[in-house]
Amino acid sequence: MQIAILTFDGFNEQDSFVALSLLNRVKGWRAMICAPGETVTSMNGVIVTPGIGLDVLPEMDIILVGSGVRTRAVAADAALMARLAFDPARQLIGAQCSGALVLAAMGLLQDVPVCTDSTSRPWAEEAGVRVIEAPFHASANVATAGGCMAAYYLAAWAIARGAGEEEARAVIDYVAPVGEKAETVARVMGIVTPFLPVMA
Repeated sequence: MQIAILTFDGFNEQDSFVALSLLNRVKGWRAMICAPGETVTSMNGVIVTPGIGLDVLPEMDIILVGSGVRTRAVAADAALMARLAFDPARQLIGAQCSGALVLAAMGLLQDVPVCTDSTSRPWAEEAGVRVIEAPFHASANVATAGGCMAAYYLAAWAIARGAGEEEARAVIDYVAPVGEKAETVARVMGIVTPFLPVMA
């Protein structure tokens, strides 16, 4: 699996780095920070050199859009948005917190419940999407998560969809706090499993 963690200036480190770390724990998967420029700077001044640029987005199997303090401006930037190519029929696509504004601007969240953080909620509603009070929701190949710690749900969903539930459980178990592994796996998978395809 080739995975893009779409990251813009002002990004929230938890969203991009947690997803990157968890997804890269799956053998044979490669998750990389994807950004429009040669570097991208977080909301707290962390400067990152992206592994890939926007031109390779059509080749990705999974695209996760992180959040940040400038995501509203990103979603309103027509020239930048025109460079984003997603295919929900073929790719798994997810958004964390204000990343939902990018998916909304692309028309990918019509008629589906959306999760986002409390700061981004009014902007998402202004964009015409229906926000629900929940940490995670997925509809077909598109998912949204609300709240920084919901990054675990988004990553677990992507892993379960691409590599199976057992792999998702194993990854969450590995990173869960000592003494809390069983309940952490149960909580994360309890949120994600209802949105996984039913196997025949």
